[in-house]
Amino acid sequence: MTKTAVVLLSGGLDSATVAAIAQRQGYRVIALSFNYGQRHDRELQAAQDIVQALALPEHFSVNLDLAQWGGSSLTDRQQTLPQAGVEPDIIPSTYVPGRNTVFIALGLSLAEAKGAEAVFLGINAIDYSGYPDCRPEYLATYQQLAALSSKVGVEGRPIQLLAPLIELSKVDIVHKALELGVPIAQTWSCYAGGEEPCGRCDSCRLRDQALIEAGHPELASAQGRGRR
Repeated sequence: MTKTAVVLLSGGLDSATVAAIAQRQGYRVIALSFNYGQRHDRELQAAQDIVQALALPEHFSVNLDLAQWGGSSLTDRQQTLPQAGVEPDIIPSTYVPGRNTVFIALGLSLAEAKGAEAVFLGINAIDYSGYPDCRPEYLATYQQLAALSSKVGVEGRPIQLLAPLIELSKVDIVHKALELGVPIAQTWSCYAGGEEPCGRCDSCRLRDQALIEAGHPELASAQGRGRR
């Protein structure tokens, strides 16, 4: 029988790569995206493009208005997006309180309803912005909760939370995406939105640097290529 997995698909490079990894591992992939009140819907357009490019059979999109209470420069337009680059041990203003905790809970709900064995996540603990909900210890603790809080978990068949990129560098992720045929140009990582990536926000800087180091500057933003 074909095994099934839910992939949390933001439309970015990491989540698109995870979707391709799940496919390579033989899973029937169900994509789950969120309109959570972020500054723009450009990444959601990218998620739809990835679903089509990878021929994913199902794609769910959930509306969650986390912008009602703000607390992040990704959900509050009055705040300025950071553009100085990622600083070690400093959690930036782009951290969205509770976002991954809520997203994973809904991913587990969808997975159990669909009879899926796993939820794949694009979180990364190396080349990331210091978010506390992207760490291995966070994921391990959530796995315990997933086993305790579900019917399948109580019955001894807990849904697995899988994060295949969690210990890879962004350059390694680019190489993995290229190996799997992920349409990198169709993914979207920019915090600012717009017709073209801004090339200045922290997310663009991490992505551009990795693409250039991986030997593919043509996939970087115009600003990123200019910083070479």
